[in-house]
Amino acid sequence: MLITIFLWNNKYIVKFEAGPYEQSYKIDESMVTRSEEITSVISDDFMQKVAQRFIEMNKDFGPVLQKL
Repeated sequence: MLITIFLWNNKYIVKFEAGPYEQSYKIDESMVTRSEEITSVISDDFMQKVAQRFIEMNKDFGPVLQKL
């Protein structure tokens, strides 16, 4: 899983990518005093939920991709 953090339009965007899928989470810039705080709050529990969501996305969209 690739994790990228962007700062755009006064929001931090935390993007997770795995294969053809991606998930993005926006955090208002005013909620963060240092950009390092973003990485420190991404817990193992949250990462497991992101990974599980990728599995669910693949269950839903995988059959569609196979038809192409």
